[in-house]
Amino acid sequence: MIGEVLVELAHMSCAYNSTLAVKNIDLTIRKGDFLGIVGPSGSGKTTLLKSILGSITPVEGHVTKKPHLRMGYVPQVETVDWNFPVTVLEVVVMTRSSTGRLPRVTKDERADALLVLERLGLGGLENRHIRELSGGQQQRVFVARALFHRPELLVLDEPTSGVDVRTRHEVLHLLADLHDEGVSIILSTHDLNGLAAHLPRLVCLNSEIIADGSPVDVLTPEVLEQTFGAPMEVLIHGGMPVVVDGVGADIAERMSRLG
Repeated sequence: MIGEVLVELAHMSCAYNSTLAVKNIDLTIRKGDFLGIVGPSGSGKTTLLKSILGSITPVEGHVTKKPHLRMGYVPQVETVDWNFPVTVLEVVVMTRSSTGRLPRVTKDERADALLVLERLGLGGLENRHIRELSGGQQQRVFVARALFHRPELLVLDEPTSGVDVRTRHEVLHLLADLHDEGVSIILSTHDLNGLAAHLPRLVCLNSEIIADGSPVDVLTPEVLEQTFGAPMEVLIHGGMPVVVDGVGADIAERMSRLG
C-alpha cells in the first residue's frame, strides 16, 4: 500500500546569488519513507533539505506539502557550539512555539521533554550540560529536540558526519527504531557504506537527481561515477553493496588473487 504524499518537489530549482545549487528536482516523499540523499560536498544535499523545510524558496518549480505537516529538523553536529551554556532539557524545549514570555520551562513542557528523553535512552541526563555527553548522546539530544513536537517527517542533515563507528551504529539503530514506530525520515549523508547502504531508498544527487531507488539499484559504478565524478567499484557482501574507490578496488582485486 502506497503511503500518502507528505512532500512533493516538482521541477524545483534553488539558487544562491543566481548560481543554481539544485536544478529540476522531481521528488516525492511519502508517509513511511526512509530516504537517504547521497552526493559529494557541494552537490546540493543541504539545499534540498532546506527547500523541504521551507527555509529556502525555489527560483523555479514548487514544493507542495501535506497541510499542517509537522516536521522536525536535526542539523549537522559540526554546526553546534558545544560550549554554549545550555542543558539537555533546555536544548530539547528550544523548539517550543510559545513566544512573548520569559525562557522558563513550564511543567507540561518539562514532562513532555522528559518523556522524549526517556524514549531515546537519555533519561536522567536532562540537567547535564551538552558538552558533558558522549557523541552518541549529543546526537540523540538533537533528535529528541526534533521529536519534541511529534513530527510526521524527520529531516536530518549528515547525522553521522564527524562521529565514530560506535556512534554511527547508535544513530542508525535509533533511526530504524523511529521509522518502525511510524516516523517518516529523510536524511543527507556521504557515508555510503556505514549508513546509505542500509536504507530502503536512496537518491544520488549532484545538483540534479542522478538516480532514485534501492541501494542495490542505485549504488552502481555508473551512477556513482556520474554522482561523485570519480570511478568507484561496488562489491556485494552479504547481499549488500559495498562501495570502494578505484584504488581500493585495485587493492581488493590483488588481495583476492593472493587468496
